[in-house]
Amino acid sequence: MRFHPTAQILTWCLLVASMQMLPMAALLAAAVPVLLSALALSKHKFIQLLRRTRWIMLSLLLVYAYSTPGEPLLDALNMFSPSREGVIDGVLQLTRLLVALAGLAILLDRLHRQALIAGLYTLFAPLRWFGLSRDRVAVRLALTLHYAEVAMLRSPGLQDIGGWQDTLRGLFEPHGETTRHMELPLYRFGVADVLLLAVAATMLWFAM
Repeated sequence: MRFHPTAQILTWCLLVASMQMLPMAALLAAAVPVLLSALALSKHKFIQLLRRTRWIMLSLLLVYAYSTPGEPLLDALNMFSPSREGVIDGVLQLTRLLVALAGLAILLDRLHRQALIAGLYTLFAPLRWFGLSRDRVAVRLALTLHYAEVAMLRSPGLQDIGGWQDTLRGLFEPHGETTRHMELPLYRFGVADVLLLAVAATMLWFAM
């Protein structure tokens, strides 16, 4: 079954919002099927996202573990021990991040670049109320995704310490390509899209 790109993007947004409101037991129960779905449907993309964010996730866990006041997790380390409450909070935030990445992996695997931009183009419709052009935003988004992909493909390996710096610098280098126009596929909302959004909205309502 094929859903409208906008419906899929909104569903992912509602999923991420729902995970922020769930208590620990419900969060862990909801995270398991999402993570298993990502491994079954988009394993390569999910692992790729995990590799790119592994240092962020480690930093997140350490920040919560050592900045949250509470009982020491390891009495032997005394003042150098992370707090028990901090580790619990860190695991919760890490779980929320994992669920967001799992949903994003499935989303990116289901939507090619043009479909993704087409979905965001529909979401940008309210920009007209503020006198902004969603056409211009869509073109700039397409260029950003294109140059980011080019930069990642030509970036050096992880063994090169300056690899991430070269990648970041490459995003701002001038390129010879020019984009005069961009064609986006047309999609229509159907009953399946309404049902998908209804399920996602219901999930958010129960989380609240």
